[in-house]
Amino acid sequence: MAIVVNMPRLSDTMEEGTVAAWLKKVGDKVAEGDILAEIETDKATMEFESFNEGTLLHIGVQEGETTKVDELLAIIGDEGEDISAILNGGGAAEETAAPAEEKTEDTANTEAPAAESAAAELPEGVIVITMPRLSDTMEEGTVASWLKNVGDTVEEGDILAEIETDKATMEFESFQSGTLLEIGLKEGESAKVDELLAIIGPAGTDVSGVAANFSKDAPEPAKKEEAPKAEAPKASAPKASKKAPAPTPVTDNGRVYVSPLAKKLAEDKGINLTKVQGSGENGRIIKRDIENYEPAGGAAALGKFVPAGQEDFEEIPNSQMRKAIAKSLTKSKFSAPHYYLAVEFNMDNAIAFRKQFNSIPDTKISFNDIVVKACALALKQHPQVNSQWFDDKMRLNNHVHVGVAVAVPDGLVVPVVRFANEQSLPQIGADVKSLARKARDKKLTLDEMSGSTFTVSNLGMFGIDYFTSIINQPNSAILSVGAIVQKPIVKDGEIVVGNTMKLTLACDHRTVDGATGAQFLQTLKGYIENPVTMLV
Repeated sequence: MAIVVNMPRLSDTMEEGTVAAWLKKVGDKVAEGDILAEIETDKATMEFESFNEGTLLHIGVQEGETTKVDELLAIIGDEGEDISAILNGGGAAEETAAPAEEKTEDTANTEAPAAESAAAELPEGVIVITMPRLSDTMEEGTVASWLKNVGDTVEEGDILAEIETDKATMEFESFQSGTLLEIGLKEGESAKVDELLAIIGPAGTDVSGVAANFSKDAPEPAKKEEAPKAEAPKASAPKASKKAPAPTPVTDNGRVYVSPLAKKLAEDKGINLTKVQGSGENGRIIKRDIENYEPAGGAAALGKFVPAGQEDFEEIPNSQMRKAIAKSLTKSKFSAPHYYLAVEFNMDNAIAFRKQFNSIPDTKISFNDIVVKACALALKQHPQVNSQWFDDKMRLNNHVHVGVAVAVPDGLVVPVVRFANEQSLPQIGADVKSLARKARDKKLTLDEMSGSTFTVSNLGMFGIDYFTSIINQPNSAILSVGAIVQKPIVKDGEIVVGNTMKLTLACDHRTVDGATGAQFLQTLKGYIENPVTMLV
């Protein structure tokens, strides 16, 4: 059966969205989790994931076009399915919503009294605020901080709290005015979307019963009654506009309807918001209004000096590789509890060892090859660092496949040196060179980029002496290798000129404890500072 996909609300202030790009076309197969399109909101351009499977039968909003939240975006169904009735507003459109509607009809008699009761339980003027869905994948949120306290007066548009989602920490704006009567979550506490967050209403109102009996399912009718109250200030906007003519609706107390992001941009650019024409719902000023604003009076209208120079930029669409990197590294950074162990090794013996080794005809190894080999041998002795984390299990790998990060024009790839502990230094050197060449020529196969159990990232050749890396999941650790630096060191009680190299091990605390990581680095130190031991 065909499923209607509507324009999603991807941010707390989003009223409409623009399709920046379609990643599927009509006739394509769509699996649950596939990215359907890139949607530009008032805050950012975000990927919109499909929650349904089937064939993309219809695209309702073309690239570059804009539509309001909950308007038709696309239709997914069975290949060849007739959707003319849906497009014409006929019976098929009702069929897609039939299960929900039938439930409403079947339970109308039993739910109606409950609805009236739920609505009646709310004292006059009291509004329940629930945990908002601030991202497309958000299931629960954590209150990072409250910007209002119980008893404070709240105006529509005030920032109530900072909410930490699965993607970022975002400001949550109040859409109601009144007094903050109840805070349902303390700072640091979490709740699922639609659970009680706060209660706003007339000062002095007793809402203890509302908070104690709140259920995210039961108060739905009350929420419907709240809508007119929330819209009431907007209904008065034309009156305010008549009192003080301006291109944007202004409330009776002189407050302009503007999104938090647009307000910040206006402050940064010195733009008077009462001069801006809002294009959002009910004349609300949003991001694009500020970006496209051109003052009638030039610099004078801004009330500040404007330099004669002209801003110039080039927008480059994100490549699929860049998107994949962003997605995987963001997931790793925010799901794996990273911690870092930094060490500094004496490289004098390694320098002498490499020089002597490369004196052999037709042989050339790099310091990176030495590090990869040393890591592989140390990992065999510390399998916990060579482990991988999965949702339902931890895997201790007996084999050692070392991923070596390689920079390419589009981003970063990690080809894999397989069974690195069993390979000689020249074999590792030849393998790394071959894989790096394929990476730059975009000829790496999927097999050559998968299966790593540990990763080495080396920026020493760029003169970077210290940095940290994000773990390449599902691996448990990644080693960041800096440059070899000549500096004064203490040797046998005397200050002499020596060569050192800094390395930083990023570990996933779910699998690698601090002591385990430290023991691994001690073993690694033994191999790198005395590389001849790797040949034994």
